[in-house]
Amino acid sequence: MTKTIGYRNWRWLALWWRHFILLWSTIDGQTRYTIPEELKQGSVVGNLAKDLGLGLSEIFDRKLHVASEAGKQYFNVDAGKGELVVNERIDRETLCGKSASCVLPLQVVIENPLQLHRIEVEIRDINDNSPSFLTKDRVLKMAELTAVGARFPLESAEDPDVGSNSLKSYILSKDECFSVKVKDIEGGRKIPELVLEKPLDREKKAVHELLLTALDGGIPARSGTSQITVTVLDNNDNNPVFQKAVYKVRVNENSEKGTSLIKLEATDSDEGVNGEIEYSFGEHTPESVLSVFDIDAVTGEMFLRGELDYESAASYRIDITAVDKGIPEMEGHCRVQVEVTDVNDNAPEIVLTSKPSPVREDAPSGTVVALISARDLDSGNNGKVTLQLTEGHPFSLKPSFSDNYALVTSGVLDRESFSEYNIEITATDSGSPPLTTKKTITVTIIDVNDNPPKFSQSSYNVYLKENGLPGSMLSSVSTSDLDFGDNAKISYSILDSKVQDVSVSSYVYINSDNGSIYSMHSFDYEKLKVFQILVQAKDHGSPSLSSIATVHVFILDQNDNAPAVIYPSAALGSLSHQKMPRSAKAGHLVTKVTAVDADSGHNAWISYKLVEATDTSLFSVNLYTGEVRTKRAVSEQDDSSQRLLIEIQDDGVPVQSATVTLAILVEDGLHELILDLRQKAPEPSKKSGRITLYLIISLASVSVLSLVTFVILAVKCVRNSRSSGSCCMRRDDLDGYKNPNRNLQIQLNTDGPIKYVEVLGGDMLSQSQSFRSCLSPMSEFSDFTFVKPSSTTDFKEMINVLDASLPDSAWTFESQQVRSDVGL
Repeated sequence: MTKTIGYRNWRWLALWWRHFILLWSTIDGQTRYTIPEELKQGSVVGNLAKDLGLGLSEIFDRKLHVASEAGKQYFNVDAGKGELVVNERIDRETLCGKSASCVLPLQVVIENPLQLHRIEVEIRDINDNSPSFLTKDRVLKMAELTAVGARFPLESAEDPDVGSNSLKSYILSKDECFSVKVKDIEGGRKIPELVLEKPLDREKKAVHELLLTALDGGIPARSGTSQITVTVLDNNDNNPVFQKAVYKVRVNENSEKGTSLIKLEATDSDEGVNGEIEYSFGEHTPESVLSVFDIDAVTGEMFLRGELDYESAASYRIDITAVDKGIPEMEGHCRVQVEVTDVNDNAPEIVLTSKPSPVREDAPSGTVVALISARDLDSGNNGKVTLQLTEGHPFSLKPSFSDNYALVTSGVLDRESFSEYNIEITATDSGSPPLTTKKTITVTIIDVNDNPPKFSQSSYNVYLKENGLPGSMLSSVSTSDLDFGDNAKISYSILDSKVQDVSVSSYVYINSDNGSIYSMHSFDYEKLKVFQILVQAKDHGSPSLSSIATVHVFILDQNDNAPAVIYPSAALGSLSHQKMPRSAKAGHLVTKVTAVDADSGHNAWISYKLVEATDTSLFSVNLYTGEVRTKRAVSEQDDSSQRLLIEIQDDGVPVQSATVTLAILVEDGLHELILDLRQKAPEPSKKSGRITLYLIISLASVSVLSLVTFVILAVKCVRNSRSSGSCCMRRDDLDGYKNPNRNLQIQLNTDGPIKYVEVLGGDMLSQSQSFRSCLSPMSEFSDFTFVKPSSTTDFKEMINVLDASLPDSAWTFESQQVRSDVGL
């Protein structure tokens, strides 16, 4: 049984050795060690790290390990010293049987990058086995008349050792009638034969006791013995004789039980019962043969009793004995050599020499992922195996020698498209019909930071009401990153930029984790109308990737400013004192109340209303212009002192308002400074003539300025109102128009009952001027108000106010913003 097991193990090793190769020549030469068998565990075989050119740190970092297909892990690596050591007792006879050479091939696998080194360990035989006989005692029966020189085959001794330690010779104890001769047969085996040297004489010696000794060639030599008893018989002097000494039979391993192999025939010259022959297996036939073969004792026909397996036993050598029924019994011997023909009955196997390593998605083409080998226990074409991959994967098999392959990348990998591949490998042998085996291996793709964060929008518009609470959330930006793990973790930040010469970080801050943007203080529309924030999203990859989005913040105006009265100025006292003649007619312009609102849009639309009056039937206030006029002619019965309370309101929500109180003194004989243009002027006095001269100069200047303004306005309207034909422009459009010399900006608004035009002038080196031209279709007359620009925005300090009654077609210019160093 020991012999059969050893042969099977050697069969496996032979197949593995036949298919083993060195992949991609990771080393220049072959590393080989020689050790004797039976070394103790922990014995050093060699310094593997040094011989492979590896540092001790690489043993840990690159996960060096030894792989073996011998069924047991006979060797291991001492990671601390880099030495190859014996891990388990090695019995050469178990591994290699009777083979003259016993080499144990090992695969040394190193990862990162994946490499395969080939080393060989030669196991040297030691004389640790003695020759032994299967049968310790054997009885031979010989006729007294047996011819001198007759040979009787004896059982061979078995010695598992090889070479000089194997079986060398036989010695027979001293006997004058017998000697031993050794016959060499096919396969290098030695068969001892008992030779009759002298005629037998039963009367002198009926029984011969012989001792057969088998010796090996070891130092010291080891031996084994078998006791042979020869009984001399009186009659039956002819032995059965076979036609051949050796019969050869070939049979397929898939032959069914009961299949006839051969019919043996022996002849005996005797007659009667002395010539009747029975066939049987030799006495020393092992159980492994008896379980597979059988023989008919009468006919000598051999047939199959069990199943054949070429991979377990490719051939059998069976001793057959033919015995007659005479007295004494005479024997004849022959040998049947059965050769088993291999049949393709073993499917190929796919062996992972190394487990698949995770692959980075930026790995170049040709990166080794796994080492794969194929084997087939069959022989010849039945044992030739090819491997194939299914299509549709960026991987391929790179063959080397025989049936070893490397699974390598063959295309571009993208973890975002496929994070894992299930690769099916098919192994097919060359038998007829061919057999196949399939194996699926999983390859994981490691993420690389190759995708920057992507904002959901390239830009964001945020509309924020002014006067909001500090710390309130303005907006939230969001991004997505196709990468995985830390490569997909995103942090948000605000890039430094300036808003009105102040860092934007003093206005807002951002939550770095979720992209929410918060205000750091409240905003005032009158100071800041719009600004932008550059938000950067950066991932945590190495190296990190980032992207930028722009957030436009628009401040929305709220009605937080009450109208401010420009004229009459409160600086002159709590009451504004005005004079008018008692001769004033209906429609006489007493004065004009002028107010401005720092807000914009509807919040800046101003209306005037007479709240209280000494005589409500005498005065009226224009709703849009603030002109205070007489509703009727002044009579002698009217009080000479009139008091008016005028309320100024804006159009915002909630409404903001201011009031002004006028004290009007009605005097007899007081001449008006400015006559109604529809009436004829009286003879001017010397003093009134001077005032008239000033008025003419002022009107001429305003007329020139108005003409220039209307020309520019007309050109702008023609260019920008092709579709609608309207001279209405948005503030955004006109803000972008600048005169090359004076940076003149014009705004025309026709919303609501008041029509107005804003004219903004000023170059880069000087401060700007702003004039608003307003026209109310409801009023009968309009006035020009001239304001001398100054360096302050306090409208209550404006001077040089001149009122004049003009026709309805006239325009009124009001200063909205004065920031010029040059006066009119």
